[in-house]
Amino acid sequence: MLESSAVPAHAEGDTPSPASASANPATAGPTTAVTAVRTPAGAPRRSIAVISHPDAGKSTLTEALALHARAITQAGAVHGKGNRAGVVSDWLEMEQKRGISITSAALQFEVDGVVINLLDTPGHADFSEDTYRVLTAVDAAVMLLDAAKGLEPQTLKLFAVCRRRGIPVITFVNKWDRPGRDALTLVDELENRIQLRATPVTWPVGDAGDLQGLLDTRRPDDVMGYRRAPGGATLAEEERLTLDQARERWPDRVDHAVDSMGLLPEPDMPSFLAGETTPLLFGAALTNIGVRQLLEVVTTLAPPPGPREDVRGAARTVEAPFSGVVFKMQAGMDPNHRDHVAFLRVNSGVFRRGGVYTHAQTNRPFATKYAASVFGRERETIDEAYPGDVVGLVNATSLSVGDTLFDPEGPAVEFPPLPVFAPEHFLAARVADPGRSKQFRKGVAQLEQEGVVQVLISEARGDGQPILAAVGPLQFEVAAFRMENEFRAPIRTEPLGYSVARLATDRDAELLAGVSGVELAHRSDGVRLALFRDIWRLRGLQRDRPELELAPLLADATD
Repeated sequence: MLESSAVPAHAEGDTPSPASASANPATAGPTTAVTAVRTPAGAPRRSIAVISHPDAGKSTLTEALALHARAITQAGAVHGKGNRAGVVSDWLEMEQKRGISITSAALQFEVDGVVINLLDTPGHADFSEDTYRVLTAVDAAVMLLDAAKGLEPQTLKLFAVCRRRGIPVITFVNKWDRPGRDALTLVDELENRIQLRATPVTWPVGDAGDLQGLLDTRRPDDVMGYRRAPGGATLAEEERLTLDQARERWPDRVDHAVDSMGLLPEPDMPSFLAGETTPLLFGAALTNIGVRQLLEVVTTLAPPPGPREDVRGAARTVEAPFSGVVFKMQAGMDPNHRDHVAFLRVNSGVFRRGGVYTHAQTNRPFATKYAASVFGRERETIDEAYPGDVVGLVNATSLSVGDTLFDPEGPAVEFPPLPVFAPEHFLAARVADPGRSKQFRKGVAQLEQEGVVQVLISEARGDGQPILAAVGPLQFEVAAFRMENEFRAPIRTEPLGYSVARLATDRDAELLAGVSGVELAHRSDGVRLALFRDIWRLRGLQRDRPELELAPLLADATD
């Protein structure tokens, strides 16, 4: 029987709240306290991802949303200055040192009777595979735009991914407390560049860098003014004004805001769900301005979990017996136990801890002894979970990204596997100390299982010197850091002069045998790849040997 068998961070039956875990300054920092996660049966669910270009403020916004939901008592800072803790979602040591998100993080909390499953994603293009996997597990996305930069390259890609997957997008223009573009200019950019019409929910009183308050289309006779909290660790003080009171205080700014917002349509659910419009909000996540309104939009406009297509294209309704998909694997969340956590999105039915489910890929039983809701690196044992929930299966080492679990008492189901992106960077790795070879092999296998890097075994080099393949070079930095600090097996690497990978059939392998500038290697799933110096070398070989197939891998989720 497939089973999670190692001792988890908390023994079965214990349900310590994240608050008690966060009280330890070694794990949580001096100011952030996390409240207990509650997921009442039958409560509505919302499953959302926060996505954007790097440095737009995703982790800061995630922290601010948790603060407004009172899931934490004080907001941390990305760089943890002074006595401020780091943000809950950036818990990896390397994330805290670099001030960037490297891996996606899950946070579950309740607000106004709605359970929010919030996934904070990496913004850097080098970690786009992780972001893409997260987008398979949510029902809506919150896209951040930097008020000064607007639509940046990675933002454009993420919008395209959401459109391709049919994920409706809520847009939050961040950093309005700093100088930036005109609000209507940003609206025009959304419509002209990605054909997405903005429907304002809030609108700023004052230009970027001169934020005085917010208009709200749902409360047309009110203006919300703000007094910023020092450092942004706590909620900003709100002051509700009538429109006339606001005009007396900021006459020109209020009239300009009312006129500008009046040029645009109000939010419309059918067009939002169809991906034609985006509810638009303004604010400043660092000072917690406009975040409460965003949380209201998530609970009221974001769609609930719906049917999911299986590998045959049939819809699995949320009312069907339990089924779910593993979209992420993560190790090292608890430094005291070094356990694996498989992040499973519940697609249908009710997940029950202790249930024995069927692993669709092997048709073998899988016992769910240790299951938890997740809040950053903290977790709390749960007994049940519902469609849209993210469940952390502790020590689920036999599962892999893309695997399906389902209730054997109901109809069998298997959901589509997650695509593997085409790597563009390659290096050969070996253990620095031959006495640590066992730890080296274990660490490389674990990084592959988590999707940190792809691991290829060269037909020429053998498994003692695997090839690490990545979408971007930052993935190699993460791999090297974790191999040294987590597995105590520092690695030596040799850059390889390849930039293109293609699928290689047996016939392709025969035709390429002995050809210079080409290397053949296998993934752990048995798929053979051919590696080429560049696209020109590949095209030259295809021209000289037209019988070569060399099918491409998925190069980008927008292809």
